[in-house]
Amino acid sequence: MAKAILIYETRSGNTEMMAKAIETGLKKAGVEVELKKAAHANVDDLKNVDAVVLGSPTYVRALIAAMKTFLFVMDNADLKGKVGAAFGSYGWSGESIEILTETMKNLAGMDVIEPGLRIKRRPTEKGLEECREFGKKIAEKIN
Repeated sequence: MAKAILIYETRSGNTEMMAKAIETGLKKAGVEVELKKAAHANVDDLKNVDAVVLGSPTYVRALIAAMKTFLFVMDNADLKGKVGAAFGSYGWSGESIEILTETMKNLAGMDVIEPGLRIKRRPTEKGLEECREFGKKIAEKIN
């Protein structure tokens, strides 16, 4: 069975809502998923997974602090060729998704699904359905 880890941080709960909906999409497509906040994730969490899915809200045109820190942890893992995907909520600009995508692609050498998923502010039911579909898209790439 394919395995994915979904690592995220949230400030107001919006990105967490997205993470849980993406998890649902992955599970419905038959992927084993671990959901973890970035502040509690470590390099061992990245072993034996087929996909790494990262989520962060954009806060002052950047990643939230715990996700920035996690990227340094992630740099110690061999993720070359693994599937990557990025998502997050934003209020004005949404740069976090691009930062995560570029980091996975260029620093970790991952096979990243583009574009990442951006949802403005709190996801509506339509937005949560987009998240579930994004999960299915990730599953298709690793299955």
